[in-house]
Amino acid sequence: MARFRVLIAAVILAFVVAVPEVTAKKYTVGENKFWDPNINYTIWAQGKHFYLGDWLYFVFDRNQHNILEVNKTDYENCNADHPLVNWTRGAGRDIVTLNVTKHYYLLDGKGGCYGGMKLAVKVEKLPPPPKAAPVKSIGSVSMATGVAQFVIPFALFSVSTVWDAILRMW
Repeated sequence: MARFRVLIAAVILAFVVAVPEVTAKKYTVGENKFWDPNINYTIWAQGKHFYLGDWLYFVFDRNQHNILEVNKTDYENCNADHPLVNWTRGAGRDIVTLNVTKHYYLLDGKGGCYGGMKLAVKVEKLPPPPKAAPVKSIGSVSMATGVAQFVIPFALFSVSTVWDAILRMW
């Protein structure tokens, strides 16, 4: 039974260490001013990087506004006659999932576009993680090896202790 617990703890630790955390980011369009006229959404989007899997959260009065995806020409002219996608779901709390690398051209098709209610974002692939810093050598043992010799047994002990406590509760 003890070997089983150690094996489970090792698997859990390997999974936690080996799987990097990748999370999509939620952007509330307009922050606390939401999707309303007289807000410059070009300025709002400046400095933000939109990646695959991110999503845009729109909050608005559903009786007065909507969210349409259009082509670039229709975006520039505030033309809502030929939407590519109607992202409005009727609640006034709608999400645009950025699941394709492309330019998204979004506007309010109920007239708000003329008051500035339009947003263009470029969605990119997530950049690769930064390369690890070179491992410094301490004598004949590297720092990574020295840290690993302490951290791995400690982590295994901690996980197995927690696992043992869980099993005792059953």
